[in-house]
Amino acid sequence: MLLKPILSLIFGLAGGLLAPLANTALAQAQPTSSARNQPPPSSTATPALSSAEQALLDMAQAARRGDSQRLAELLPRTRGHLLEPWAHYWDMRSRLESASAGEIRATLQRLAGTYQEDRLRNDWLLLLGQRRDWATFDAEVAAFRMRDDRDVRCYQISSDLVQGRVAATAKQAVADEARSLWMAQREADDACTFAVETLFNSKHLNTADLWLKARQAAEANRPRAVDDAVLLAAPQMAKRVGEVMVRPQTFLRARTTAPTMADQELVVMALARLAQNEPHEAATLLDQHWGVHLKPAARSWAWGAIGRSAAMKLSPLAAGYFANGREADMSDEQLAWRTRAALRGQRWRDVVASVDAMSPSAQKDPTWIYWKARAHLAGRNEAARAEATAALQGIAGVRGFYEKLAAEELGQTIVTPPRPDALSTEELQAARSNPGLRRALAAIAIGLRPDGVREWNYSVGLHTPGGMNDRELLAAAQLACEAQVWDRCINTSERTKVAFDAVQRFPMPHREALTQRAKQIGLDASYVYGLIRQESRFITDARSSVGASGLMQVMPATARWTARKIGLDGFTVAQLNERDTNIAIGTAYLQMVLDEFEGSMSLAAAAYNAGPSRSRLWRNPDGAGTVLEGAIWAENVPFTETRDYVKKVLSNATDYAALMTGQPQSLKARLGKVGPRPGQLAQGNRDLP
Repeated sequence: MLLKPILSLIFGLAGGLLAPLANTALAQAQPTSSARNQPPPSSTATPALSSAEQALLDMAQAARRGDSQRLAELLPRTRGHLLEPWAHYWDMRSRLESASAGEIRATLQRLAGTYQEDRLRNDWLLLLGQRRDWATFDAEVAAFRMRDDRDVRCYQISSDLVQGRVAATAKQAVADEARSLWMAQREADDACTFAVETLFNSKHLNTADLWLKARQAAEANRPRAVDDAVLLAAPQMAKRVGEVMVRPQTFLRARTTAPTMADQELVVMALARLAQNEPHEAATLLDQHWGVHLKPAARSWAWGAIGRSAAMKLSPLAAGYFANGREADMSDEQLAWRTRAALRGQRWRDVVASVDAMSPSAQKDPTWIYWKARAHLAGRNEAARAEATAALQGIAGVRGFYEKLAAEELGQTIVTPPRPDALSTEELQAARSNPGLRRALAAIAIGLRPDGVREWNYSVGLHTPGGMNDRELLAAAQLACEAQVWDRCINTSERTKVAFDAVQRFPMPHREALTQRAKQIGLDASYVYGLIRQESRFITDARSSVGASGLMQVMPATARWTARKIGLDGFTVAQLNERDTNIAIGTAYLQMVLDEFEGSMSLAAAAYNAGPSRSRLWRNPDGAGTVLEGAIWAENVPFTETRDYVKKVLSNATDYAALMTGQPQSLKARLGKVGPRPGQLAQGNRDLP
């Protein structure tokens, strides 16, 4: 816990709050071989929790259990504490379903102006929507400041529809919004499903909309969402959905015709499900039998689903599958994979055609702006080349992976932008005085990180209209940096629209320990920093849902294997949250991964995230020996998380190198080229976990 530095800021107990961050080191311990077996030194003892703080921690646990009696017992002990609003929120939240409207409103009044007030009202609005208590819902929704809850918006649409407040001329626009919200939801829920059902019954949405949702949910293997859509579109088909989702091959082979639209849609869904594991078999069934039974648009979508699955498996057959369908009938996700497959084969015309078929919002993504421009630059049409140059100029910069690549394509190098003007005393004081930011830091300090992060995000305007301007965001980020809450420092600074403070965005805590360790084993320190920034945001005690721990998010089994390899005697998994031990093991493993992949930062980053065996497979999936430029290879990584990870780690490393050296950098050089393992090299370290 970072209790002392945070509380020092909150209560003004320390001076010198504007110390430069570039050379910050939270501790000076050096990871020498003799020190690795010892616990890291602690410069300050963690202050003991007060009675109120311990009560708050106990209340958080009771809230997770839904223990309203224990919450009521503990509530008085929090009176007067900065975090008292959380105590009242948890207490009322546990009783929300049984409390009267008067009780709830009294608590909302007590919490007036806080995040907890809006959070409680959010919870109440969802409950009122589920109960169809539209009168109370309408009375409360106007005071709801947080506008990021899709379900609340769907219930608001339903309330307006049920009570006849939507003019005939506006119903189609409302239907389009509800449809968009419903389509965007990953899982089934009551709110948007009810709104869509209401609009469908009033004939403002049609059956094709419902079947499209069912198709997309089937392709993504979300059975509950499929069930909800099919129950609305064709209730008589509901019993057959289970076979479609679980045994698609049996479903397809047991039938010979699809006489109705509903039958055809179930066939399309079954083909999409079968394609997830067996794209070639799905393609054979579609080509040899089911194609003639489907309407052209449904057939094209099915080919898109098969092509997507094949492309995600990096199969050279993907391009042929995609070619059997019309781009206009495919989803954005299918077209994204059609583009990636075309990039692997350098089919630049297909890249342009795929991007042009995407929705207007998808086409604005820097990813597809960049690749469409690259496709045009690969051709000889001067007008298209001029258009491509203009498109690259429109996104070029240092804010992201493709922005950097666009700048390099235009002949620029990556340099650290000048820092914004220094924050004034008044700007900094406004951030320090912000009650939401103070509560957020206090919550994080005593171990209530998820609650503190939510309040911080709310306070900087992440979930409310308007939010902070650039100067306010820089001041809030500075507050988090000074408190060594690095994830809020980074994420808040990244939200600025114009200002760019690289020192805030790319902080270097533990600098001496990290740079000396990197130098000791021959690692690029900027690469290590880029990886840690993505892994843990420098949260020393970070722990992932799968058990990875510490700064470098090392898995227990990997840590034990690496500890044996580097002779770290007496290692226990509990030591992974010790800074120096985590750095020693994480950097050693990263170096072994780099060695395994001949120094390729792209392959090593993918291996660090998804495992070396997957990186080995992805570097030469078809055995054809194709060598790809690093950006094309990275964009084709099949796992969304790993694809995003590789791009961010390499982009981060480029920024850190520019900041640490003061010299221009190249992201393209870091990406390098990716191809099969050179034949003259040995097979590598096959037991590398």
